[in-house]
Amino acid sequence: MANNNDKIKIDPTEFAKLVLQGSNQQPDEADVKYIKRQLRLYLESLVLIDNFNDLEESRFDIAKETQRDKILQKIIERRY
Repeated sequence: MANNNDKIKIDPTEFAKLVLQGSNQQPDEADVKYIKRQLRLYLESLVLIDNFNDLEESRFDIAKETQRDKILQKIIERRY
């Protein structure tokens, strides 16, 4: 499990390639249908990972903001 200081970033292109490797053409599947399915999987994978990376960046920013707030609170408590 990653802690709040570990930002996870997944390369969208590499992830999409891995998804495609696990998707084989079915014996009764026409070439065009297979290619369309592969393209859809590729594009959906890119969007999914972009969304994940955005969420991860937001989570990281929130964690940093929370840490900053805690530090500021400690400074204020010591000051007064």
